Amino acid sequence: MAQEKRPADPKATKEAVALFDRLMKLQDKGVMYGHQDDLMYGYEWWYEEGRSDIKDMVGDYPAVAGFELGHIELGHERSLDFVSFQEIRERAVWFHSIGGVVTISWHLDNPMTGGTSWDVSNSGVIKSILKGGENHKLYMQWLKRLADYFLTFRDEDGRLIPFIFRPYHEHSGAFFWWGKGNLNTNEEYAELWRMTVKYLRSRGLHNILYAYNTDRVTSWEEYMEGYPGDEYIDMLSLDMYDRGSTYFKELDYALSFVTFTAQTKGKLAALSECGEGASDTWYSVELINTLKKYKVSYVLTWRNTYRYLDELLPKLGVDAPKQGRGGYVRDRSKDFKAFYDHPHTLFYKDIQ
Repeated sequence: MAQEKRPADPKATKEAVALFDRLMKLQDKGVMYGHQDDLMYGYEWWYEEGRSDIKDMVGDYPAVAGFELGHIELGHERSLDFVSFQEIRERAVWFHSIGGVVTISWHLDNPMTGGTSWDVSNSGVIKSILKGGENHKLYMQWLKRLADYFLTFRDEDGRLIPFIFRPYHEHSGAFFWWGKGNLNTNEEYAELWRMTVKYLRSRGLHNILYAYNTDRVTSWEEYMEGYPGDEYIDMLSLDMYDRGSTYFKELDYALSFVTFTAQTKGKLAALSECGEGASDTWYSVELINTLKKYKVSYVLTWRNTYRYLDELLPKLGVDAPKQGRGGYVRDRSKDFKAFYDHPHTLFYKDIQ
C-alpha cells in the first residue's frame, strides 16, 4: 500500500508542504524542465538580471532552476564555479517569489585531504566525519556554515523559502569522495545523510525537501544501497547522461523502478541530471517519450558555461567547434523548441 504523501519532516513548514503538494500534482500534469545555473550565467554572458539561455531560446524560463553551493563549507564568498553566494541567494529567492522551483546541489571539498569533491585518493572519508571520527568536528563546522547560509534564504516577509536539496549525489559511482566501492560502506553513506538532515533540522531548517540520488544503476537493489530511510527523504532521483546507443533502454528501465519505489513510498521522483546524445531528436522524441511513461517531477540538464560550450546542453543556434573541449557541437535549438512545445513538458509559464 502506498504511504501518505507528505514531506518526510514532521515539522515541515507550510511552505515546504505546499511545495511538496504542488510537485505531486504537477507530476500528474507532465514533467518540469530544469536547468542548472540557468539564472546565473550562460553562453557568453554573466550576471545579467532576468536573463536565461533557455528564455533566450524559447521565450520562457525553465520551471526548475538549479544552483550549486560547492565551497560554502569553506566560508568563501564564491562557489567552486566562481559564482557569488550572495547572487545565488538573491536569484533563488527571486525565482521562488515568481513561482519557480529551486533545487540546490553541493559539490563540497574532501574533508580528509582538502582536495575537491573528485578527490578519491583516500578511503574511509565518510567514516572520518561521522561521530567519533577524526574529521567530525571539522565537518560539523562545514554543516554550520551551510545551515547559516540556508537560514538567509528568506522571502520579503522573512519566511524561509522552500527548496529541494540534493547533497552527496551520484553516490553509486566511485568518482566523488562520498561514493561507493572501496571508499565508503553503504551504512556509512546512509549515516552521513541522517547526520546531515538531523543537524539541519536542529537549526530550524524545516523548509527543505531532500532528494536522494544515484548515478546510473542497473537494478532496484543497487539503487537502494545507502538509502538513509523514508523519514529523511522526500524525492528519489537519478542522474544519467547519454553515453551510447543503449541509453534510452537503460534509462527506461531505471525510471521504472525509481518511480515505482517513489510511488509506493509516497515520494517524488526526478531525473535530476541528464545530457544529450547524437540524435537530432534527442529532446523532442527520445527523451520525452521515455519520461512520459512515468510520473517524473522534473528533468534537469547541466549548465551552459560562460567559458566554453558544454556538450550536454541545448544551444542557442550554435553550430560550431566546441571551445576548449575539442569535438563538435551541433545546433539543438530546433529539437529543443519542439521539446518545449510538447504537451507533456512543463516550463515556467506552464506551472503558474
